[in-house]
Amino acid sequence: MSTTNQVSMNKNILYFAIGSTVAFILYITLILTPAGACFKLDSGSNSLGLSFSYTKDMVLSFFESRSQEQLLCYSQFLQIWDAIFAIIYTLMYASWIVWLFNNKRWLALIPILGMISDWSENYIELIMIKTYSNAGAISETIVSLGSGINSFKWILSSLTYLIILLGIIIAIKNFFTKSK
Repeated sequence: MSTTNQVSMNKNILYFAIGSTVAFILYITLILTPAGACFKLDSGSNSLGLSFSYTKDMVLSFFESRSQEQLLCYSQFLQIWDAIFAIIYTLMYASWIVWLFNNKRWLALIPILGMISDWSENYIELIMIKTYSNAGAISETIVSLGSGINSFKWILSSLTYLIILLGIIIAIKNFFTKSK
């Protein structure tokens, strides 16, 4: 690829990264937060997926503190709004990684695996909600599986942040060494 095409492609990736970051912020503000209001409580956790891991007691406490309507809302949130959010944050993180590490596009796999983990953890949460709603109990095995996937998601997320931070540091270093 010619240098002119590479510069043009890099600009397009940068514009996409900036646009996806704006979409990320707007989505959280205008859609995700209002959509989650129907299952939000004034105290306690408002999402199992926001903790690094969880136990059966934590899950039962989370479910028991909500009405059936709130659990239905939480299910819909996981199926629709959180699934879309995973796509948006993955596009944002992957585009920044591709822009920062032009020659190492494979690094974009890390946020993609994070998205898949997020979706998988949501699916397990939906199974737990359905089981709890039907039987009033939850299997320790399914809770452990969901918690493990959730922890893996957060490890991948942390790795994604680390990669982006490293890319920013390298870009700053390169900027100052070119200026000399």
